[in-house]
Amino acid sequence: MSAAAAELLPGHRAHAVTGHPTTMPQSAHATTIVAATFNGGVIMAGDRRATMGNLIAQRDIEKVFAADDHSLVGIAGTAGIAIELVRLFQVELEHYEKIEGTALTLDGKANRLATMIRGNLGAAMQGLAVVPLFAGFDVDSAAVQGSATAGRIYSYDVTGGRYPEQYYHSVGSGSVFAKGALKKLWRPGLSEEEAVSVVVEALYDAADDDSATGGPDLTRRIYPVVYAATADGTRRVADSSLDTVVRALLERRALAPGS
Repeated sequence: MSAAAAELLPGHRAHAVTGHPTTMPQSAHATTIVAATFNGGVIMAGDRRATMGNLIAQRDIEKVFAADDHSLVGIAGTAGIAIELVRLFQVELEHYEKIEGTALTLDGKANRLATMIRGNLGAAMQGLAVVPLFAGFDVDSAAVQGSATAGRIYSYDVTGGRYPEQYYHSVGSGSVFAKGALKKLWRPGLSEEEAVSVVVEALYDAADDDSATGGPDLTRRIYPVVYAATADGTRRVADSSLDTVVRALLERRALAPGS
């Protein structure tokens, strides 16, 4: 059959529809997302750069979103598909709550996102991968064990594999450098303000070594997107607060440029 009608084989059908990875037009890619737990919840942050090959496609893209009242999702990978997936995920969580009269458990939300990622596997095999990071405040756990340790983080692979993470995690092209920074900076019992400083510094370290990750831009007043999920809900950290954190970080680094 491969000699008579090679185009009908599964592998060739995918190329016929979407094009071979080497001939496909380039698309914008979003990079580095970090998350860390703190005493009372979880923080997630993302840099603002999107790249297209060796070009900066966008300097102020937003990669971290509130999925619902108590959960967050950050995107890494093909930006267009990732943002569409996040929007659909938000709608599905809202729809479930309206139909059932109650929200999904945090574990259920993580499972639903895994299923959506698995649905994109065909495109991922063609080079259009989406690998999000999911985190949230576990209301059910907080009711039993208290809110101090209720922050949860989940990572994924392109097949939809779902992996609970402890304490902190990072995804994207700069994740190796960001996770190294998180490993040194994170400690048990962080306050929310301290956790914000930790994730911002982790993104700064990632941008220092990864060209696809954008650092804070004081000239254009472009700062990372940072969200917190706590018992009170999800909340975006204001740029005015981040300005203070970033300037303090730059002052510390100016005193020790090699650190």
